[in-house]
Amino acid sequence: MFQYFEKFGDKPCCISDLKIFLDLLAPNQHVQFINRVMETVPLTAPAEGAIALPADTKALQRHLCVVQLARSLGLHHAMDREHKLSLIHELKTRYRHGLEFGKLRLPSGKSSLKTELQYSDVYCLLAAHVLIDMWAETGEEWSLWQCLGLLEEGLIQSPSNAQFKLLLILIFCRLGAFEPVVDLYSSLDAKHVQHDTIGYLLTRYAESLGQFAASSQSCNFSLRFFHSNQKDTSEYIIQAYKYGAFEKIPEFIAFRNRLNSSLHFAQVRTERMLLDLFLEANILSSLEENIKSMGLCPEEDDIPWNDMRDNRDLTVLASWDPKDRQLSEEHRRWSLEEETLWLRIRSLTLRLIAALATLNHTVEPNNSQNGVECKPNTLRSLLKQLHFALESGKSFSERNVQYPFLGPPSTRLAPALASGCLQCQTSAFQFVSDVYDLDANGMDDTTAVQESIGNSLKSLLVQLKDIFNKCKGDLLEVKDSQCKTKPSILENLVFFVETISIVLWVSSYCANVLRPLKSNLQKKKKKKKETHTAAPPVFTRYQEYVASLQTLISEVLDHIKGLEITLAALKLESLSLEDSALSEAERKFTKAVRGKVQSSYQHSLQEVGELLKKRLDTLKSLKI
Repeated sequence: MFQYFEKFGDKPCCISDLKIFLDLLAPNQHVQFINRVMETVPLTAPAEGAIALPADTKALQRHLCVVQLARSLGLHHAMDREHKLSLIHELKTRYRHGLEFGKLRLPSGKSSLKTELQYSDVYCLLAAHVLIDMWAETGEEWSLWQCLGLLEEGLIQSPSNAQFKLLLILIFCRLGAFEPVVDLYSSLDAKHVQHDTIGYLLTRYAESLGQFAASSQSCNFSLRFFHSNQKDTSEYIIQAYKYGAFEKIPEFIAFRNRLNSSLHFAQVRTERMLLDLFLEANILSSLEENIKSMGLCPEEDDIPWNDMRDNRDLTVLASWDPKDRQLSEEHRRWSLEEETLWLRIRSLTLRLIAALATLNHTVEPNNSQNGVECKPNTLRSLLKQLHFALESGKSFSERNVQYPFLGPPSTRLAPALASGCLQCQTSAFQFVSDVYDLDANGMDDTTAVQESIGNSLKSLLVQLKDIFNKCKGDLLEVKDSQCKTKPSILENLVFFVETISIVLWVSSYCANVLRPLKSNLQKKKKKKKETHTAAPPVFTRYQEYVASLQTLISEVLDHIKGLEITLAALKLESLSLEDSALSEAERKFTKAVRGKVQSSYQHSLQEVGELLKKRLDTLKSLKI
């Protein structure tokens, strides 16, 4: 390996060639090997206390390879805090020094073209990775802020560096800031099949962080590709027949089938339909119209579960971590299992919403002529499947699987279960079944059903309040001039909005059932002149429930308003965030990323608040 480095150390391919054989070195040989290859790197003699720097690009590449090898052997991870800070300072110095070589490419001495990468970009990436290591070990977010600032600085010098953009997307999403991510992903200029392989980086966080308009745009990025592919592949097959390239036809068909069975395609399609319903359907009648326009049928499951293909590129982010910290085959299996579980839950939720919309008609008892009697059975069958999927989700969540930072992001499964929103949504659909029984059998001889409905209304309110309690707190907490983000609050607010939407559709169905029943009772009373007979308690309980819902949504809106005021009052630029050692230019970049995160939070709260106001308005139509 030493001889190979001597000969090819100045080539970018050297690290990828040598990484394969690093396992052959015993742990006690790691430092010795790095010291030995370091001796072959020609660096200029440094002044006292200064860093020895390369005189040309070949020397720079050799030194860069040594640093990559040291990280791959785990030497960076074994360092203590002081040594890591020193290493970050050194890597940043080397990165900025290496930028000088980029200016020598053109005879005029001007900087290189925008599409060209700088020779020293990898130093910047390595420094970012060490900062991420520090955050992972301590949980202190100053290192992530510095990392974002450094990557933004890198993008100024190399506007086309995809690795900078991908890492920025990942960190912004982890901090709960989706607003800057859309432009970053657009600037990647993903082509054709890349929307399937790397689209998950965008769509995983789109809706969950409250940026509904951007989420819609993100889904469109991927769906446009999948829909155009179905059309284009047919044309390719026709052309292959036309020009006699018959051997290509099975390849085109296999490619089309692989994309049609894509996990990402199924996820994006399901999430897009759910998002459209949450945004557009206020009451049950508008829900029914939306379901019809989407062509959704609750009885049909059009997701190819048995032929599902995971086309995600889970190693798209460059990594020089040692083998024990890299993405393993086990991680891949767990990730696919988790993604499939979450997709099943979301797909069943969508089909249950569609089933609810088809129940929007009063039926006569024992009427089997119009075929309506199968609909509650469909809903109950879907409910059983959802219960089973939730149990599977809980058992998976209990494993507490942790993926590498540069690996696949976790789904929304664990936070959704922790927030209680999935349990509340399931209770709401269960409630529909009782209301249907009351609708089918009338007020007589349904005392037990009415009692069950009253208890369900109380239970739904309690569960909704529990979800709201998990939304309390500040998105950005400032203590001792340090800043701590809490993106889980934003995610829980989105869970609350989704759940309240489903609860309101269910309540709308309930109101449609109770109104005629109440009207019939009043008519009977007038005929019999029974003015003092007490009305069944189910009507009173429902009215109290609607009033309590109104109060709860108003409280959540007040909370969101408070979060917005707190965010607007925060002066993030005044925070030190461990930036005392940063230069003025570095502080400028760090301040800019803090502003982006703050702005994104404000935008998310605004969109969530506007959607909740719409839901509050629909409550007026739920009175009976």
